Amino acid sequence: MAEEDSSQEKTEEPTERRLQKSREEGQVPRSKELATTLVLVIGALGLLAFGPWMADHINTIARFSFSLEREALFDTRIMSNHLGAALWEATLALTPWLILVLIAAFAGPLGVGGWLFSTKAITPKLDRLNPLSGLKRMFSMNSLVELVKAWAKVLVVGAVAVAVLLFSFDYIMGIKHEPTELAIMHTIDTIIWAVIFLCLSTILIAIADVPWQVYSHTKKLRMSMQEIKDEYKETEGKPEVKSKIRQLQREVAQRRMMADVPDADVVITNPTHYSVALKYAAESMQAPILVAKGSDQVALKIREIAKEHNVAQMQAPPLARALFTHAKVGEEIPEGLYVAVAQVLAYVFQMDQFVKGSGPKPERKPDMPIPRDLRVDPDGSSPN
Repeated sequence: MAEEDSSQEKTEEPTERRLQKSREEGQVPRSKELATTLVLVIGALGLLAFGPWMADHINTIARFSFSLEREALFDTRIMSNHLGAALWEATLALTPWLILVLIAAFAGPLGVGGWLFSTKAITPKLDRLNPLSGLKRMFSMNSLVELVKAWAKVLVVGAVAVAVLLFSFDYIMGIKHEPTELAIMHTIDTIIWAVIFLCLSTILIAIADVPWQVYSHTKKLRMSMQEIKDEYKETEGKPEVKSKIRQLQREVAQRRMMADVPDADVVITNPTHYSVALKYAAESMQAPILVAKGSDQVALKIREIAKEHNVAQMQAPPLARALFTHAKVGEEIPEGLYVAVAQVLAYVFQMDQFVKGSGPKPERKPDMPIPRDLRVDPDGSSPN
């Protein structure tokens, strides 16, 4: 039992298929701290950029709202139009900033895990209602990390707030001696910069949270060796099934190859092992093509088919071995064997003319020169 348990330990990194399947189910690493930080920082910088624009429109709304004539207070139609104009002015004031924050909210998830929409992530799961599972999550490592992050946010943001107050203390105290309008402007400016620094402080939390979320997600998807083997079998197929498929593929290819033997011009043989069938049409081919080859039983079958269809056969063991080893079915023969094969085809053509009584008998078989780098010894090895 101990050996079985140890074999199921999830110590291996998740495979690409496991990661893809997890993504399809809506499970990707997410950093809420990064998304929150991005919204806060962009929102604060947006206030700095669009603050004067927003303040100008808000000032316009205030002046417009408090400049009603007495008659307008008793006319509901005028009041409705007045309210509509104020709302339109407020929309113009807030729209640029809201668009900026909206972009930041959508861009946040792209930082870790990328953009993803999956309905499986929101599908109700009964195991989430299990009290025992809930207690287990409450006392898990992830809950401890979330607690640490919460305390870290309080400490970091609090420390930055204290630092900002201490740094700006004299400036803030000096505002009370300024004229009202100038004091309001300086107060707003101080608040905006304080907000910016407080928002920037959350970057420290996000920097620590991002690698943790990636590590936690990867660890959750880790696999045991048995899971990897099972996945490989599902993806690649069982060995016996793959072997059967390869066998069927070989049989189909062999039948197709045998069907081309009757169209061959010559079959060159090594009487004990090899047979190769060649075809050459000068008007459509640049070089002879190997249409079939085989050893042992396949070689015998090629000879039988060649005999049934009156295809010329010629014994040339060195050339048969070279063609069998270096030429592929359906492709042109190697350039180094052009001369030897040309001599064989010429000899077969002369012999055919002699049999038909329209030509002299060839005096002798061709030499069939084979380059040293294409020679194959009877044992199937190439000579050094």
